[in-house]
Amino acid sequence: MNSVIIAVLIMLVLSLFRINVVLSLLIGAIVGGVTGGLTLENTISIFTEGMGGGATIALSYALLGGFAVLISSTGVPTAIVEGMTKIVGRGKSSRKKSLTKVLLILLVLLMAVFSQNLIPIHIAFIPLLIPSLLKTMNELELDRRLIATALTFGLTAPYVLLPVGFGLIFHQTIVDNMAVSGMEVALADVPKAMMIPTLGLIVGLLIALFISYRKPRKYENSKFVNENTAGDYSKKDILFAGISIVVALVAQLKFDSMVMGALAGIIILVVSGSVSLRKADELLTDGMKMMAFIGFVMITANGFAAVINATGDVETLVTNTASMIGNNQAIAALLMLVVGLIITMGIGSSFATIPIIAAIFVPLSIQLGFSPLATIAIVGTAGALGDAGSPASDSTLGPTAGLNADNAHNHIWDTCVPTFIHYNIPLIIFGWIAAILL
Repeated sequence: MNSVIIAVLIMLVLSLFRINVVLSLLIGAIVGGVTGGLTLENTISIFTEGMGGGATIALSYALLGGFAVLISSTGVPTAIVEGMTKIVGRGKSSRKKSLTKVLLILLVLLMAVFSQNLIPIHIAFIPLLIPSLLKTMNELELDRRLIATALTFGLTAPYVLLPVGFGLIFHQTIVDNMAVSGMEVALADVPKAMMIPTLGLIVGLLIALFISYRKPRKYENSKFVNENTAGDYSKKDILFAGISIVVALVAQLKFDSMVMGALAGIIILVVSGSVSLRKADELLTDGMKMMAFIGFVMITANGFAAVINATGDVETLVTNTASMIGNNQAIAALLMLVVGLIITMGIGSSFATIPIIAAIFVPLSIQLGFSPLATIAIVGTAGALGDAGSPASDSTLGPTAGLNADNAHNHIWDTCVPTFIHYNIPLIIFGWIAAILL
């Protein structure tokens, strides 16, 4: 069996059995490397070198975690809740409670969508916003799996469909790699081709909202939630919290660095006196501890990706799949999408998957007579598959980073499994339909 399949399956199975994700990635990488023809020594060396690629994002998450706790201490969560209360009115009636839930879900969803296109900060907003809202979610008995699916939708659907912000990068990556592989397409063709697959993501979101996670789910207010959700606040602190968030955003966009963004925000809060220097040290440490797990996963995921790429079996997997297809377009489209799912689940990045699969899928699509739009749909969907659902993906690690701040949200069973079911399965179905119809 192909070493990539072996590595990904081992990682996923161990994760589903609640083995720590870092250990699951490490064991999967070692077994995959050895079965792929690498020596144990080479596998460990490649894994270790590959880990370096995740150092920057791990530091970014650590600082963002600290920044998030500082923001929470200023009273921003209380201000947000009071703002929502003014909109829907006071009282504990079921109608007002439902309206508050709807407003909170819309807030989270819109922030996630804007983070991809309008204000391209990606996952940086999650550790700033979500931990602050956990107490409100607990009081509303809101199922965090619903918030996880809403966040992942907002982190995925916009870049899949819209050529703005990160979407422009994704679409340009598809166009460039398809051109290199022998098929010229226009950038304007990508949204047309990805409209049907995106409809699959919308269907998955609606199922999660109105069917899967409608029922109340109780969570206890932990020490973290109570201590990091300020009850009182001053207008000055809220003002400087807002300024710090804007400065952090500007710094991140200017320097293309979440590290610089978080650092700038932290400095504003401390210099303004909104958070005392002595208190800031303790809060920053707590925030970094909160994000440490996510950082380790990201570092390990980079090592995992380096190993499975070094085996050369990614290309072999695609080539062997192509030889199985024959001339049946329907089977060809389905198998290509499944291969894309396997590769992206392991690598954890749709952007990094596109160059790998386009090199083989495009010539194969030309040979089988797929139209340019159908080929875009296959390549784009195959790349996006797995981004929602992979334990190593930003689109799942980000939501977990915020929702698990009080250790009440499991990364695999509360984020990855729900997002896999609601997004990867519809993506395969609607991506296959797009490949056949276009």
